[in-house]
Amino acid sequence: MGEPGTGVRQSVPAELSSFIGRERELSRTATLLATARLVTLAGPAGIGKTRLAVRTVRTLGRSRGTDVVWADMVGVPRGGGAALERALVRRLDGREALLVLDGCEQLGAEAGPLVSALLVRLPRLRILATSQRAVGPAGEALLAVPPLAVPPSAAPDAAPGPALPSAASVAEVAGYEAVRLYEVRARGADPSFELTERNAGAVAALCRALDGIPGALELAAGRAHRHTPAEALRLLTADPLEFLAGGAGRAGGADALRTCSLAPPDERLLWDRLSVFAGSFDRDAVVEVCGFAPLGPRRAAEALERITPALLEDAAHPGRHRLPLSVRALAARRLALAPDGDGATVARRHRERCRATAERAARLWRSGAQREARALAVAELPELRAAMDPLAPAGPGGALEIAVPLWFLWSPCGLVTEGRRHLERALALHPAPRPARALWLAAWLVASSGEAESADPLLVEAWTAAVQEGEDACVAYLAYLRGLVALWRDRPWEAAAEFREALELLPAEPEFGPGPEALRAALTMALAHTDPASVPVEDGPPDGPVDLWARSWTGYAHALVQRREGRPAVARAELLRALEVQLLLGDGLGQALSAELLAELEADAGCYEESARLLGAVAGTRPASACLPRAERVLRARMDPAAFRTAFAEGARTPLRALLPEL
Repeated sequence: MGEPGTGVRQSVPAELSSFIGRERELSRTATLLATARLVTLAGPAGIGKTRLAVRTVRTLGRSRGTDVVWADMVGVPRGGGAALERALVRRLDGREALLVLDGCEQLGAEAGPLVSALLVRLPRLRILATSQRAVGPAGEALLAVPPLAVPPSAAPDAAPGPALPSAASVAEVAGYEAVRLYEVRARGADPSFELTERNAGAVAALCRALDGIPGALELAAGRAHRHTPAEALRLLTADPLEFLAGGAGRAGGADALRTCSLAPPDERLLWDRLSVFAGSFDRDAVVEVCGFAPLGPRRAAEALERITPALLEDAAHPGRHRLPLSVRALAARRLALAPDGDGATVARRHRERCRATAERAARLWRSGAQREARALAVAELPELRAAMDPLAPAGPGGALEIAVPLWFLWSPCGLVTEGRRHLERALALHPAPRPARALWLAAWLVASSGEAESADPLLVEAWTAAVQEGEDACVAYLAYLRGLVALWRDRPWEAAAEFREALELLPAEPEFGPGPEALRAALTMALAHTDPASVPVEDGPPDGPVDLWARSWTGYAHALVQRREGRPAVARAELLRALEVQLLLGDGLGQALSAELLAELEADAGCYEESARLLGAVAGTRPASACLPRAERVLRARMDPAAFRTAFAEGARTPLRALLPEL
């Protein structure tokens, strides 16, 4: 029996479906309840706080004979905290019991005083609360309930949220908690549903898009009789609010509305402004982007601290959080309708921060802190992507202001295809004359994609623009690019001439693009083919330049010379050092050339299968216009064709690092 108007009842809610995962959280909750009088399960809507509370108290009740009273805060009217306190004291006075307060965020500011009063007036009481925020009294043990584990994206730098599915096998995804939950619930809606090779990739992508939030996954799975996982993903991508509002669960648009509407004014305003972030954010980003009138920096930081339990943690970047998809979709709609241009102001501040971030990352790269530069750019990549939209108010010029400083992310760090897409979209909309720096970078990325001939018109236009703009560095980089293309085509004499010209034209401290060390490294590579006696080689890692990327290319050149001089062990050591940097930065082209030279060393030693596997591992990362690797020509002459194909295919399925145990 319950008490009218209080949400209090003696019985614990029934478990209407199977309980999946959460073993760690169950154990942790039980441990906390054994030592703390107030334990709060905190997390965003639909994360499974109530289900975890139900399973916890049912387990404790069976094992300890615990007296449990359940109070659902949804049933408490506004201002009903005092009446609820009286009802609970009357029921529990003098008893040793566990009280579950489910949904404390429904009480707003009343939750903290209510819990404090109960703990004082009922000394034999323990409380298990669920809430989207900390309840607040001293001694509270807060347990953040995380999303269910989801399969990783094939592109680790991909932004969170809806995305096209990539190929995945059942074996790769079936063990993840989110996939298990979706599969079981989908089978409940459609008994014929099975996780298969055809739908595994779409299921994995759907689980990622829904943030691993159980309520949202159950809502999507409940439509399995109407939509395949791929269809559900398309619907979710087209309109997250419409998709999530289609069910009665707490993970839908209605619950997102409740999350925002119950918050105080400062928090409601912050929820809306946070929707400008495409990915995760930290405190400094929130203050910088969202901390303006009427909120202000200090109040924005305080509001963020209060709502943090209702956000999702960014596991890859500690200290950063992001909005659940349903909340972000609703908040973005509210922000778009906000009066006084609040949405435009937030967007402008967000874009300005992204521009400053891109320039800061570029300065880090130039200073030699290349790992830090890459880490910063990758952490902010979802925001940078959003800010590079040429259709945004800043236009294509604003998009290029961010894309060009990130040249190192697109090429040395391996995101060539993405960088090319950003450059080409912005340049297509940019009025004439188009900026020389952007044209040079677009030409470099096109050539790096294996389409050297397609880069020729861009090279011509970039040279004309660079001369007109007085961009000496850009003219130098065009020569550098011509040299790279010549090197890929096995014309090292032509490449050396281009690299010498580039070095003569490049300013001592260029404002953008590769530094002098990178151009000298390129020249060293060409000389390793044309004049190896002029290339100084060391028996160990030299002091060298601080430019790690350039050093990896210099090491490759040294390895070429060492191999020609009959010192394969030294050449191998040089290549492994180069590959360590290239793998760290994500330099796909560097990995390809270094691995191919390592394959030559293996072939020289008669290790043909190992050589073929190395070639297979990097076959997809070298420019298509590059000449056939020398090692491949050797292997095709010396190996049985079937054996070569088998070893090559095995390497293609194996990450390069796995073939390099020394690293």
